[in-house]
Amino acid sequence: MPIKFPFTRRRDTPQDAWTKCPACESQIFNKQLERNVRVCPTCGHHFRMSIGERIDLLLDDRSFQEHDAGLSSGDPLAFHDQKPYPDRLEAARVKTGLREAAVWGIGAIEGRRVAICLFDFRFMGGSMGSVVGEKVARCFETALAERIPAIVVSSSGGARMQEGTLSLLQLAKTTAPLMRMDEAGIPFISVLTDPTTGGVLASFASLGDVIVAEPRALIGFAGARVASGTIGEDLPAGFQTAEFLLEHGFVDMVVARSELRSMLARILRVVPVAAVEQDDAEARPWGPIGVLSGLAERLGGAVSETIGIDTEPARTGGNGAVDSREKVREAGEER
Repeated sequence: MPIKFPFTRRRDTPQDAWTKCPACESQIFNKQLERNVRVCPTCGHHFRMSIGERIDLLLDDRSFQEHDAGLSSGDPLAFHDQKPYPDRLEAARVKTGLREAAVWGIGAIEGRRVAICLFDFRFMGGSMGSVVGEKVARCFETALAERIPAIVVSSSGGARMQEGTLSLLQLAKTTAPLMRMDEAGIPFISVLTDPTTGGVLASFASLGDVIVAEPRALIGFAGARVASGTIGEDLPAGFQTAEFLLEHGFVDMVVARSELRSMLARILRVVPVAAVEQDDAEARPWGPIGVLSGLAERLGGAVSETIGIDTEPARTGGNGAVDSREKVREAGEER
């Protein structure tokens, strides 16, 4: 029977009370790490965060409303490696409490509504399969429909190999709405965290109007060894870090996690959603194209396709908006 000393203050310390920093190897008390938004207080290493922690960090309190929470992956290829694909999905769900590697919804940053999608690397490496691609695409489509900015916080190893070519199709599906957003003047802010690689970087993550990265984040299409072997040259050290990409113009800014929310709010103020253009004769700018377009509407004809002007009426919708052709018709009747 062990001897108990009456005045000892020694207590059994749980084994998961401390975390070792992979960069400086210092031991960090977990509560201190959480208070410091999962950044090492010694060297500034940014630990990976869960989706829930990201939401608490970036969005206004209780402003986030998740959409399409019930979507879940199937097994279209009946894929089986060391174990069946459905078993891997179930194990990831038990581990993370998530149904998939990405969550999207509508939230607010300092009162400004945004459509936001967030990745969680713990769920099968944040890989993008059919469901993840669908969620990202719906995030962009909702931003386009409601004319609000879109933000994606990426943390992914790329396309999900268990879905084969179907996962590669998500690259096209997620980038197509960005073209329509760009034409409509709706900003897209891409936030790259550690790691952002593979098909995610090769598609929407690199197409942001503003690209923000966390310090020392791993960002690249393929691994360093594969990239070096492909071109047959030795690449510089750290060529896939956020700081290196900032120096070479691929990333617009590297922002510490503690300042990320305020920086996103500032970007939303500087890069607002473009106003809806009024397609009428009074609002048309003066110039040869404007004159030709206005003349074509008055005559009821179509502008030549070689000029590249779309004369289809555009309703702004709501608040008593009137079709531009109705305005022209009324003006003609008055004359």
